[in-house]
Amino acid sequence: MRLFEELDEETFTIFAAKNYYNPVCIDADEFHEDLKRFKYIRRLLNRYLDTGKLSERLLLNHMIVVFNVFDIGPGLKMLEYRLDDKHMAVVKPFLIFLKIIPNDKYTHIGMDEKVVDALRKI
Repeated sequence: MRLFEELDEETFTIFAAKNYYNPVCIDADEFHEDLKRFKYIRRLLNRYLDTGKLSERLLLNHMIVVFNVFDIGPGLKMLEYRLDDKHMAVVKPFLIFLKIIPNDKYTHIGMDEKVVDALRKI
C-alpha cells in the first residue's frame, strides 16, 4: 500500500509538505498559514450552509491560493479529505468555475444553485 493513497490525520501534513511549492515562503509559519486555508474554507462553507450567507469571493481567493501552492491534484485530494459530503455540492461549482475539474467529474454530486448563480455574476 502506498503511503498517500488515503489521507488521514497522520499523513495529511506530510503529504501537504511534500506537495508544497511557494517560492517566496521564508519559514514554516507561512506553510502552516497556507494549511489553515483548508480550515477557513470549511468555516466559510459551514457558515453558508447554516445561514445562507455566501462569501464567494473569499472562498475563491482561498481556493486559488490552495491550488497555487499545493498544485491541482494534491490540492484537490487535500480538499476532499478536509471537507464532508455536505460541502461538495457547494464546492463543485467553484472547482468548475476555476477549471480545476471538468463538468463531468463528481457526477454523483449535485451543484448548489445559489452558488452557481453567484459565480455566473462574477
